[in-house]
Amino acid sequence: MANSGANDQIVYVIDDDESARHSLEFLLDVAGIRVRSFGSSDAFLQSSPALAGACVVTDVRMPGTSGVELAKKLKQRDAAVPVIVITGHADVPLAIQAMKAGASDFIEKPFEDEVILSAIRKASAEKLEDNQLQAERNEVFERIGSLSAREREVVDGLVSGKANKVIAFDLEISPRTVEVYRANAMMKMQAKTLSDLVRMMTIAQFS
Repeated sequence: MANSGANDQIVYVIDDDESARHSLEFLLDVAGIRVRSFGSSDAFLQSSPALAGACVVTDVRMPGTSGVELAKKLKQRDAAVPVIVITGHADVPLAIQAMKAGASDFIEKPFEDEVILSAIRKASAEKLEDNQLQAERNEVFERIGSLSAREREVVDGLVSGKANKVIAFDLEISPRTVEVYRANAMMKMQAKTLSDLVRMMTIAQFS
């Protein structure tokens, strides 16, 4: 069952309990979220569904591959895909293992409809933010790659808080030459201000 909503999000529901699986599938469908369900982790893995724009909701205790093992395998395939684990009270320790394996959240049964919907929206929003940040990082790396060796040295000096005269002394060039390299670097980095440049270099440094 799937809704032909306008968004690209899809939720994969994995649960060996058929009634629970269909109930959650119906809830998501009514909420306008595309959904596809599987009766086991093994069936899900064998189908090799696309993970782009996906969120996985899985029971933690199932025959065959467990929810914990599934979380590990999904993180090996796509570190960005959010995995929400559904657990009974007795399975909380297993759910914690799943979190350590890379699951983004776990929800204890029984749960209200809005609890699972909110968890899915939150996980998907965080994934979108991560994707946007990674895209920005990639763009910054491309811009840094366009810098000449000397432009990069000047940029590193600027980011360290050094004045043009200090950078000129360190590199044994004239302050006027530093200004030329600085202007070229700012243009290549598409930085309007020094703070823009510092922010971009910080993004690259902590990637």
